[in-house]
Amino acid sequence: MTGKVQSKSQAKDHTLTLENRAKLFLNGIEEVVSFDERTVVLNTALGAMSIEGEGLHVLSLSLENGHVTVEGHIDAIFYENRTEKVKRGFFSRLTR
Repeated sequence: MTGKVQSKSQAKDHTLTLENRAKLFLNGIEEVVSFDERTVVLNTALGAMSIEGEGLHVLSLSLENGHVTVEGHIDAIFYENRTEKVKRGFFSRLTR
């Protein structure tokens, strides 16, 4: 499954490639908000995204390039409203 989403108002591309529901390659990622073995929450160039599954972990991360790779059994990928981003958590506010 390969998808590409592009916004006219933003220059960044957001792409994802899912291999066998086990490995997800993402581009256009601005921030990893939170992650655990069941959920990964990201802010993309086009809004918030949640990935749900089992045994999930972030295999690689390069926020400078906007690349993230998630590995595990992926059950679902959700997008929030395009204009809304997930607000940072308590620890993120402490490190500003």
